[in-house]
Amino acid sequence: MDPHMLDGNAVAGLLQEVFAAEMTTAIGRCGNCGATEAIGAVRVFRGAGVVLRCPHCDNALAILVMRGDDIWISLSGVRGLTISRS
Repeated sequence: MDPHMLDGNAVAGLLQEVFAAEMTTAIGRCGNCGATEAIGAVRVFRGAGVVLRCPHCDNALAILVMRGDDIWISLSGVRGLTISRS
């Protein structure tokens, strides 16, 4: 076994810190056109779920689907996300 490998419990605190951050000011990079924008500036479409789209190329950046107490999140259209810790 690789001594550097841990399971997901090792990053629980970091993930809690990241996902409790102010997300409207987080900067996302579009996986299609490479543009960067604050999450507060993307286009949001609501229907059976929520779709966040790039305001430059209309690429689907993220999809969120709420079901009961669960939220399914896909960030497949985001190349990177910068979240300020301050």
